[in-house]
Formats: sequence, C-alpha cells, structure tokens
Amino acid sequence: MNEEMALVLQAQQGSEEAFAQLVEQYQTPVYNLCYRMLGEVEYAEDAAQESFLRVYRNLARYDRQRSFATWLLSITAHYCIDCLRRRRFTMISIDAERDDEEHPMEFPDIEALNPEQETVRHEEQAALQRVLQQLDPTDRAAVVLRYWYDFSEIEISQSLSLTVSAVKSRLHRARKELARRMQAGSPETRVERIPHGSPAL
Repeated sequence: MNEEMALVLQAQQGSEEAFAQLVEQYQTPVYNLCYRMLGEVEYAEDAAQESFLRVYRNLARYDRQRSFATWLLSITAHYCIDCLRRRRFTMISIDAERDDEEHPMEFPDIEALNPEQETVRHEEQAALQRVLQQLDPTDRAAVVLRYWYDFSEIEISQSLSLTVSAVKSRLHRARKELARRMQAGSPETRVERIPHGSPAL
C-alpha cells in the first residue's frame, strides 16, 4: 500500500489530519482545474473548496480500485460543469477555419514561464483561457481532463458519465472549435503555436 492510499484509508476512518494532507497534496491541481473550467480566480477558489468538501462527504463511496486522483478530479469537474450550467458567459464570435486532422492541436505550456517571454506567455494564457470559456461545459471538461491532466478517453468517459465514442466525438469537436478561435483574426484572442508545447498541471 502506498502512502497516498494509506492517507485515504485513514481519512475514510475519520482522520482529519490525513484528509488535510490529501488536500495539501492536491490543492494545486484541483484549483487549476477549477480555474480552467470557470475562468475567474474567485470562482475557482470557491469551487476548489466546495470540491474538497464534496470529496470529504463522499469518501466512504470511493472505490479503492480506482485512482484517487482521477476520482477527486472527476468530482471537481462535475461540480464545475454544474457551476457553468448555472452561469452565463459572454460569448465571443470568431470566424476562422482550420483542419485539426491535418494540423493537430498543440497547447502552450502556460505554467513554465521563460523570463524573456513572460509577457507573451501571460497573453497566451489569458487568450487560451478566454477561448476555453466559449466551449460547452462538458466539452471543456473533456478537453481540460485530456490535455492538462492526461486522462485517457476511458477515464474521461467514466468521469463524465459518457460513452467512449461520445468522448472521442466531443474532443474532436472541441479541438476544431479551439483551433478556429485560437487561429482567428482577432489580435487579442490569437495564440501562436509553441513547438513541442504541452499542458501542465
């Protein structure tokens, strides 16, 4: 049994200290997921707290055969989707065309800042976040879980209660939409592709 599972077992048995250690371990990825889903710091902070509260309340239902991180992030994603369905975002229409089959989507690593390019990175992060907000909540969750958290299509299907084929369809549609918007002619929403860039937690 690894250290994380030992903490989970202790938390299931009522140890608040063990749960606090789990929160400390996962607070950054949970917050980042909330931010990428909701797009605003204040909402993300509240959502992260609520997500951990839901995890705590449902610890007894956690299946130990499943990755704890996947289970926790699934709860977070579902909560964020619920939040998005209760909110209305200002939609930005950008018309552009791009074939994502010929040009696979590459996301910038928005965490690893190069001192010489910090301003550009900041603009890319803001632009990408704006574009993410235009996606359907479930599509957005699928994209974030796949490209930032490296969930498999099967894990996404389990997390979002979708079939694997539905996950593939949503990812395909979302990649095309993101590509169109990020390649659009509006300067404030244009994001240049970064070779070998990959999303980070």
